[in-house]
Amino acid sequence: MFTSYHIIWLIICVVLISASLIILKKYKISLDRFLGFCCFGAVMAEIVKVFSVIKFVPLAGKETFTPYIEMTDVPLHLCSFQIILIFYTKFSKNKKLKQLFLSFMYPTCTMGAFLAILLPSIFPDSVLPQQAFTKLHPYEYFLYHALLIVLGIYILISGQANIKPKNYLTTILMLLCCAFLSLYLNSIFSIPVYENGELLHIEHLPNFFFTFLTPINLPLTKIWHWYIYLGVIVALGFLLVALMYLPVFIKAKKKRQNENIINKDCDILLTK
Repeated sequence: MFTSYHIIWLIICVVLISASLIILKKYKISLDRFLGFCCFGAVMAEIVKVFSVIKFVPLAGKETFTPYIEMTDVPLHLCSFQIILIFYTKFSKNKKLKQLFLSFMYPTCTMGAFLAILLPSIFPDSVLPQQAFTKLHPYEYFLYHALLIVLGIYILISGQANIKPKNYLTTILMLLCCAFLSLYLNSIFSIPVYENGELLHIEHLPNFFFTFLTPINLPLTKIWHWYIYLGVIVALGFLLVALMYLPVFIKAKKKRQNENIINKDCDILLTK
């Protein structure tokens, strides 16, 4: 992280995100049309990821090999989950649910993908930093997350998603549900080691939603360490989503003020 290779990728992502948003605004591309492009981009990214990370390993007890995708690459992270939401918001006819999911995608695509680019989980476990431009996986990782940032920002600035202040609470609720579900998923997809029926340790942990381990390798040695960490990431979630919703809150406040001014003017005219 923050090696020269990582910094180059950060610069590339900034340029691509900025250029994409300028083009989208200049040509007034509809959000629905851009979602169609995102469907294609997301599918291509997932296909590239699968064939980049798949391994050919021996099958125990047999003289044969089999392809295998490690559990950390299963699409159950927040950014991978966005693929389902992209397709739903593109093709769904349910306007209420579509608006709800777009309101969720705005902060989670933008902030989630930004943090993923800033703190890339692929280094050094999946790819060595010096392989950042010689392996296919980093291209998929950074370009897909850059696409998510463009989508998240465009959901807001296009003005076509009708995001409302009340959607802050629904977004938080959905995030909390996903985080709680990750407690089960992280346990299901972990590899525990038992001796005489007693759990000794865990050999591998996928860490979906970063609810079990910190993204900066800060050791947690006591259960209360984890409780504090969990409280910190929940509080951080509330704060970051609130910051992302500031433009929505400000716009709604200005709208109410303008409506109050109009109502007062109407009252004055009627009294005259």
